[in-house]
Amino acid sequence: MKKILAIFLLIVSSIFGNEFVKEESSAFGTPIKKQVANSITNYVSSKNLYLSYLSYPTHIYKNQRFEVDVKALITRENFDYIQTRFLNGKNMTPLNPNESWKKSDNEGTYTNKFFFKAYESKFKMPTLEVRLYKNKTLVESRRIDAQEVSFSEIAKSDERFTNVIAKDFKIINSKSKQYTNKQALTIIDIEAMNSNLEDFYIKGIAEQGITVIEDEYPSQHVIYYLVIPIHKKSIIFNYYNTTLRKFEKITVPIVLDEELVSTQTDLNPNNSSFEFYKKIGMGILSLLSLILFIWKRKYIFLILFLILTIIFILFAMPNKTIKLKANSVIYILPTKNSTIFQKVTNEVIVEDMKRKNGFVKIMFGAGGNNFIGWVKEEDVI
Repeated sequence: MKKILAIFLLIVSSIFGNEFVKEESSAFGTPIKKQVANSITNYVSSKNLYLSYLSYPTHIYKNQRFEVDVKALITRENFDYIQTRFLNGKNMTPLNPNESWKKSDNEGTYTNKFFFKAYESKFKMPTLEVRLYKNKTLVESRRIDAQEVSFSEIAKSDERFTNVIAKDFKIINSKSKQYTNKQALTIIDIEAMNSNLEDFYIKGIAEQGITVIEDEYPSQHVIYYLVIPIHKKSIIFNYYNTTLRKFEKITVPIVLDEELVSTQTDLNPNNSSFEFYKKIGMGILSLLSLILFIWKRKYIFLILFLILTIIFILFAMPNKTIKLKANSVIYILPTKNSTIFQKVTNEVIVEDMKRKNGFVKIMFGAGGNNFIGWVKEEDVI
């Protein structure tokens, strides 16, 4: 009977003991695992990091590069580096997402500039998240929401607009040379600030493009080439000045160099007046030799006729043709650092004019639009 009573008391104490533990646990409000998770969350997002915008645009234009200045006030000292993330953006990404934060003179204050570019009206600026790490462990983070930005497209019907929106725009230098009998090649050296020179394009010119671009934003430098009609006296275009908030007109005068350098973009020798008269002269001398042979019946005139005829045929023969590999690059000069004029996407047959320093001078094109350039010998099939 005592044993039965002892077992009964043991069961009752176990039941009430578990209820007591449950009551005691519920006094903390959350289970232990949840408490640990919450403590980590509170630690990561604790108020030792404050974010604010120093400057933010209210209106932007299509293809415009613009900047967002951010300040971070960090009251903690035990962190190794700062990471920046851009969340929930749409059709809008930073151009310099890995830009380093710069510490200012004020204690605990860091600043950064991020550049963006909008290609279409349906965009959404991203939320900015800044994270602090210690020994590759996240110790704190904070987010700051994007601000509202309006969008518009300018100069849709302006035939002179070059798509460039800049704080400053300068033509450093320009040079033009006769390229074919009907065309000239113009090289323009451009510098700009807070611009989108990568979108530079002049309407109405079929052959044009960027040969060199140096992008150390906010400063940009571009070498641009254009193939224009040889009678054209100037190139006129517009860009939008964000400082003055108006379109600025740029005029590039076309002054052809008097001398045509044989190693550069000179005319096709077969089409030059000198070559033409040379061929005519050889033909006339050959014909005279034949007439003299018939009249005088002397073999010296026959030999002279044969020699002059052979020379005439050699002069009149077209250049031999060669085939270039796909993706071959055509240069203006036969040098490694020369400006790139064009790049052929497929295999193409061109005329082989002469060879120099590991380069081949070629003529390519169709009809009256023939161009002179240089390719590396290794690009010839």
